[in-house]
Amino acid sequence: MTDHPTAQRTPAAHPRPTAPPGPAAPLTPVFTTTAVVASCAGFVLIGALQALYGPSIPSLRDRFGLSPSAAGLGLSAHFVGGVVGVLLCDRRYGRTGNRQILGSSYLLMAAGAAGFALAPHWPVALVSAFVAGLGFGGIDYGLNQLFSVGFGHRSTAMLNILNAHFGIGAILGPALIGVVGSEHYPALFLAFALANLPLLLCLRGVRDHVPHSTDESGADPESGPHVQSGTDPESRGPEAGAAGRGPADAALRSVLAVFVTLYVLHVGIEAGVGGWEPTHLETVGYGAGAAATATSVYWLMMTVGRFLVAPIALRFSAQAIITVSCAGMTACLLLAGVPDLAPYAYAGVGLFIAPIFPTGLPWLSRAAPRARRAGAVVIAASMLGGVAAGPALGRTIEWSGVRAVPLILAAVSAACLAATLWLIRATRKHRTSP
Repeated sequence: MTDHPTAQRTPAAHPRPTAPPGPAAPLTPVFTTTAVVASCAGFVLIGALQALYGPSIPSLRDRFGLSPSAAGLGLSAHFVGGVVGVLLCDRRYGRTGNRQILGSSYLLMAAGAAGFALAPHWPVALVSAFVAGLGFGGIDYGLNQLFSVGFGHRSTAMLNILNAHFGIGAILGPALIGVVGSEHYPALFLAFALANLPLLLCLRGVRDHVPHSTDESGADPESGPHVQSGTDPESRGPEAGAAGRGPADAALRSVLAVFVTLYVLHVGIEAGVGGWEPTHLETVGYGAGAAATATSVYWLMMTVGRFLVAPIALRFSAQAIITVSCAGMTACLLLAGVPDLAPYAYAGVGLFIAPIFPTGLPWLSRAAPRARRAGAVVIAASMLGGVAAGPALGRTIEWSGVRAVPLILAAVSAACLAATLWLIRATRKHRTSP
């Protein structure tokens, strides 16, 4: 192909500009303003739906005659469906239009939530929770993926805003259960199922096909390295491409593996604090009410933190934000080992952990632009991390005692910081390599 005369004349006919070009506007915006608002509403819904299962357990036990562990399978089925939904949508991403993927996901979540509300038997409820999880995973993956590539240098800020709305839903769901009573959980599941349907009308504002990287919307000057830069056989010649492909592929696998590790560990911390903070605070002398309130503040600070970091993300790189987040999270967990400081320190953990999930996705997209499935892998891994955190942390606490909870989590947080620093060094190395 390189012998074709037309191909040889192309550089002369279209010379590269000598000065760096400004951000190129896409032919069609990925989202209209209405679609952005609807996407944020969709994240409120998936946050609320996930948070409804736990407060509904007392009524689920009464209705179906379940043990506590059996009643907890509803959320487990939802998470399993979520992982499957992420992987299925990833396989269709780029082949099927974005509107169809998101529309199908909203319908699945609506059908599953309605089925869970109206299920006459527990097995039917579990299947419905799985179906709702399929839709949940599709919305989670689809919107995170589109937001990570759809706003150019503003993608990190927009992702933090999007995921902050998940936190709003996670706070709203249990609050509504508290107002109406857990015995009325079917009405809430039905209400949230119906709330999905108007969002289908807003999908016309979503661009149906978009590139897999942020280049279309303009590169961030601090966006960081591309792991595979310089390894394209057509850009370096056939021999150089063949020679460099093996090391580049190995480097890419290493970077993806460390990204997955970062996501699994930080979601494990998120779930670990949410699950064990009340027990730890009661163990060190706080009342049950104070411990529950402190845990609510932790979740609230996660939501606030994502809103606060949105303007910061316009001025600082994702690498810098995540490094500060991991360092601050580690320091706060160490302070949580001091009983007098523990409630305030856990609130600090919520503030620092907030940006990691949404801020890491654009960094991953830029660091490995040709690894199309990278986003799906880390999102699915984050869900599995949340599921695995409970048993793993519980077993460790059995050995060390409840008072060691913040110190155990601090060690995990330190591993997150180490993973972040390794990623910065590894991706910078590949950017500067010839």
